[in-house]
Amino acid sequence: MRTSSTKFVSVAVALALAALLAIAEIGPRALSGKELSLSDHGPAPEFTGISTWLNSSPLTVADLQGHVVLVQFWTYTCINWMRTLPYVTKWYETYKDKSFIVIGVHTPEFPFEKETNNVEQAIKRFGIAYPVAQDNRFSTWKAYQNYAWPAEYLVDKSGKIVLIQFGEGNYGKIEKAIARLVGGSVSDTEPDDPGLSDIGSPEMYFGTEEVGVNGVLEKRPESSAIVSTQSSSAGERVYTAPDDVPLNRFAFSGTWKISADNATLSVDGGEILLRFRAPRVNLVAGSPSSQTLSIVVDGKPQPPVTIQGSQLYSLYSGVAGEHVLRLTIPKAGLSAFSFSFG
Repeated sequence: MRTSSTKFVSVAVALALAALLAIAEIGPRALSGKELSLSDHGPAPEFTGISTWLNSSPLTVADLQGHVVLVQFWTYTCINWMRTLPYVTKWYETYKDKSFIVIGVHTPEFPFEKETNNVEQAIKRFGIAYPVAQDNRFSTWKAYQNYAWPAEYLVDKSGKIVLIQFGEGNYGKIEKAIARLVGGSVSDTEPDDPGLSDIGSPEMYFGTEEVGVNGVLEKRPESSAIVSTQSSSAGERVYTAPDDVPLNRFAFSGTWKISADNATLSVDGGEILLRFRAPRVNLVAGSPSSQTLSIVVDGKPQPPVTIQGSQLYSLYSGVAGEHVLRLTIPKAGLSAFSFSFG
C-alpha cells in the first residue's frame, strides 16, 4: 500500500493511518485479517476538481443515487493497486446489471501520471471499462480525507459510505458487502492473495522528496521507503557501486542526477545494484527514447526489458527469497522513480 505524504487527514484518520503503518513495518500486507462490517461513515463527498472523465460523461453523487458505488482511489504505476484490479473488475462485471458501479478516481503520484494520454493508455492496457475520474489536484482525494493507493469506499443506494478499505486484502468480505447491498448472493468468493507473505522488501524511491537527503539511511515517518547509503541529495554526481549491498538497499554506478521524484542517468552507461527479498521486482521508469535494459539476478541473465514510456516495468519474476539484481542501462535519459515488489 502506498501512502501520500501530504497532510490531508483528520485526527481519526491519522490514528488509523498510524495503525496501518505499524502493520506496514512488518510487510506489505494491509488489514487482510481484519473484520469488515457495514457502518455509517457519512454521505459520500462530491467528485470535485476532476479535470477529465474517462469512459463516462461527468458524474455527480446525485447521478449515482439508487446505485451501489465502489469508489476506488488508484494510480496506474502502483503495484498494490494492480493486485486489486482482477477483483474489482470481477465485481464490476458480476454486479453491474444490479445497479452496481465502480468509479476509479485516478490521483497521480508522479508528474507523468497527470497526463491524460498516459491515463488513457493505462485504461486500455488494463482493460478498465468502468468510469475513471482524473483527480490531478487531489481535490476529491482531500474531500474523502484519503491517504493511500489503493483505497476503496463502498457507498450504498442512499449515498452513504458504509465500508472503507485501505490497501490490499479483504476481497471476500468486500464482495459479500456488495452482494448484500445489491440484493444478490455470493457463490464463490476469492481468498486474499497468500503470496504477499513472500514479500520482505518495502517500496523504494529514488527522489529526494521520498527518500531523504545526505545519504543517511533512514525511513520517512509516513512510509517504509528505504534510502540508499550513497548520497541521495539533489544534484548530479558520479557514483561507483560497491561489489554488494545489504538487504533492502540499492546503489548506483555512473553519472546520475537526483531530483525531487526520480534519479536520471546523465551520461551513457549506468547501473543499479539492488538486494531484495521477494519473488518479483518492478521498476517505475521512463526514457525519452526507447532503450533496452540488461538484467542479471543472482548472477544469471534474465530477459531484457525495453523502456518505451513512463510506467511500471517487471524486471524479475521468479522464486521467493533473497536476491541480488544488477540492472544495466545503456543510454542517458532513463529516469528511475521507484522499485516495488511482488
